[in-house]
Amino acid sequence: MLDIKRIRQETEDVKARVAKRGDDASVIDEIINLDEKRRELIQQTEALKSKRNKASEEIAQKKRNKENADDAIQAMRDVGEEISAIDQQLNETEAAFKDKMSRVANLIHDDVPVGKDDTENVEVRKTGTPREFDFDVKAHWDILDDLEMADFERAARVSGARFVFLTGEGARLERALMNFMLDVHGKNGYREMMTPQIVKSEAMFGTGQLPKFEEDLFKIDGEAMYTIPTSEVTLTNFHREETLSGDALPKKFTAQTACFRSEAGSAGRDTRGLIRLHQFNKVEMVRIEHPDHSWGALEEMTEHAENILNLLEIPHRTVLLCTGDIGFGSAKTYDVEVWLPSYNDYKEISSISNMTDFQARRANIKFKQDKDAKPKFVHTLNGSGLAVGRTMAAIIENYQNEDGTVTVPEVLVPYLGGTKVLKKL
Repeated sequence: MLDIKRIRQETEDVKARVAKRGDDASVIDEIINLDEKRRELIQQTEALKSKRNKASEEIAQKKRNKENADDAIQAMRDVGEEISAIDQQLNETEAAFKDKMSRVANLIHDDVPVGKDDTENVEVRKTGTPREFDFDVKAHWDILDDLEMADFERAARVSGARFVFLTGEGARLERALMNFMLDVHGKNGYREMMTPQIVKSEAMFGTGQLPKFEEDLFKIDGEAMYTIPTSEVTLTNFHREETLSGDALPKKFTAQTACFRSEAGSAGRDTRGLIRLHQFNKVEMVRIEHPDHSWGALEEMTEHAENILNLLEIPHRTVLLCTGDIGFGSAKTYDVEVWLPSYNDYKEISSISNMTDFQARRANIKFKQDKDAKPKFVHTLNGSGLAVGRTMAAIIENYQNEDGTVTVPEVLVPYLGGTKVLKKL
């Protein structure tokens, strides 16, 4: 959520930044009008309440003096009715104001390039050279099927499309990857967490999924609760409604959870394999930072995501997202994209974003540098470290062999009990 003070004081700059995203900047004028109406109604009701308090004192005095107070009592009732009417207007205006504010995206950083969609993202760096195969490359879903590492057909019968059973070596590889990623992030100073995977609507609001993106979520029937689309939600909300000591910053968390997404609007995209599922495992990184340090933290987190692929020795690249592709709550985002031979292209495997104080305002997370200082909002950052299924797909495709087996990346061998080659059991 944006700072209303900034909207009031820097209206034209805010409108320009909203328009730069391709969004309708007239919403800022609507917010200004609602804010002015809201403040005017607050003044009116406070003035009337003061008048009513004085009338109450006068009535009490008249009664003590045994004077007739009927006119004063009626006048007070009239004031009370006025207050009720204004309070109703105020409640309606407040609701409209909060709804408008909650639907405005974060203001983007000056570094973010202007572009219409992901085709105009800017490549920052590229690491590794795609392998040249001397045999026909298979897609990961075919290899998974051949080696009996996954079963999509049975998962569809049990749960529907875009679900998977990982079986045998597939289940072992997924578990190995999760443990490997958590260990690496732990060495980088992230505190490992195990989090709830069902949350209240307030938590979803805090990180920006609600109210705008409800169709992308799975809701618990009859409850104001949702399955998480990422542990960004739980990790960021860990300190919701808290004021932290400045000395306690930064807070660095990592967690592995299942993630649940409806994939609304993705019909026909990546319908096969592990790339776009309704349920998938992901290791997440979240940081709660002092505002002065968040931009450096963004660069460091991006390096931490890249490092997983460096250790696995898989080619990848990092791109800076343009205005037409950046997420709702982000001020600046890097995507790390992994090379997939079956696509002959790079596919996103991690997004790392600085949300500045956007989520902190929604979740009310503040810090005080010392006990006498005024509380300020923290900056929050999040990034995949990494999407586990997509990492598995990348390993299987990049490390496939002509005989149909898959070589295990050296760094993963200890996590697989010494297994160096995945083959049909």
